Amino acid sequence: MPGLVNVLVIVAVIALVVVRQCSEQRISGDRRWWVLPGVLLVMALREPGLVDPHHEALSVVVLGAELAVGLVTGAGWAWTTRLRRAEDGSLWGKGTRATAYVWCAGLTLRAGLYGLATALGIHQGAPALMTALAATLLVRGGILARRAAEIPESCSGSAEGMSFRPTWKDRV
Repeated sequence: MPGLVNVLVIVAVIALVVVRQCSEQRISGDRRWWVLPGVLLVMALREPGLVDPHHEALSVVVLGAELAVGLVTGAGWAWTTRLRRAEDGSLWGKGTRATAYVWCAGLTLRAGLYGLATALGIHQGAPALMTALAATLLVRGGILARRAAEIPESCSGSAEGMSFRPTWKDRV
């Protein structure tokens, strides 16, 4: 039963994240962006099967690659999110077409890693997926919080507010 619960949690989190990313969402300054990734990480670490006991070294390598893909995907996702300050001073964010490309690339790389692990006989369970998803959400939340903190409160001149897209110079 815990396996089914893990799968349902993963599907629910991904659905929530995708729906929220496709629509403009208000970004609050409550500093709780780390709670959902933290819960996912705790759930992943409490379950056995994070590392395949029959292929420990290879399993750790694949998990490391999965985490690296998650970190890069989260960073790309955060940097491609458009932020804007509304006329009332509230901050809003929405994913862009580039965000969808980042998601597709991340999913493709993860599918490739899963296929490689399967070909090598490595069993990857839900805890590995939850750990990578937690890493993705944690990096995304941290970068968005940093970007949001850098936008001045006074930037809201037009009826639609001001839009902030990072430039290549800002990313370095």
